[in-house]
Amino acid sequence: MAARIELSTEFLAQLERLSLICRRPVRGWAAGDRASRRPGRSVEFCDYRAYGVGDDLRYVDWNIFARTDRLYVKLFVDDEDLCLHLLVDASASMDWGAPSKLQWAARMAAALGFVGLASLERVGVGILRERLAEGWAPVRGRGHINPLLEFLGGLEGGGSTNLNEALASYAARAQGSGLVVLVSDLLDPAGYEAGLKALLERRFEVHLIHVLSPDELEPELAGDLRLVDRETGETRPLSIDAATLRAYRERLQSFLAGAEAFCRNHAIQYQRVASDVPVERLVLQALRGRLLA
Repeated sequence: MAARIELSTEFLAQLERLSLICRRPVRGWAAGDRASRRPGRSVEFCDYRAYGVGDDLRYVDWNIFARTDRLYVKLFVDDEDLCLHLLVDASASMDWGAPSKLQWAARMAAALGFVGLASLERVGVGILRERLAEGWAPVRGRGHINPLLEFLGGLEGGGSTNLNEALASYAARAQGSGLVVLVSDLLDPAGYEAGLKALLERRFEVHLIHVLSPDELEPELAGDLRLVDRETGETRPLSIDAATLRAYRERLQSFLAGAEAFCRNHAIQYQRVASDVPVERLVLQALRGRLLA
């Protein structure tokens, strides 16, 4: 993989005009630059509500009390500190295809990270293998764009997959919640569901980009072959004919439908894509209105 992710000047100009969409109110750790839908205590008034025990008397509207003999407190628009968490599966199974799924995932993370940093949001990265392998602590500001592109460009695939443990570890370590974008092939025999649930339990808004290579989606194999598992090294002889390919496609469709149904049932945004689809097309078309505005 190249030492730095390169995005075209034209694409960067288009990314400059985008911003992140976060539908779930999140509470950050610093003053942010976006208006939250959560009532807060900034200077911009938005509404009233009835006084409740424990409310700050400084925000009681005494003029309304004088007219109605009822207590109401003022609500204000709060500034929200959004953190974008980019989680990239870098296990050995991702290092497959042309371009590899990992190369594609790194470019996708670079594009989304650029949008976040250019919009003055905080952006962090977690690299997932058998466990949470390494990371990029959340930072804010355009000055971090080039270091982020270099970090992502240096990723190498390797190791086995344990998405449940890696995702749960990231959820436990993260300070505050925010917006999570996971890019993975989900090829883990132990599954991924518990890890995604761990993120949801920490009140992250989760988007899953499910990337598979074209030859995984439509294999062009025939004859007597010996298949090698990229992560375990296990070999398996296999005679591939029309019936074998039909059975593979049926299991693949069951796997894909299961992932999509799980995400739909848990309010996770799901996007499936082949690694030969340009990142630019996915960002500017499929993700507009869902993750980006």
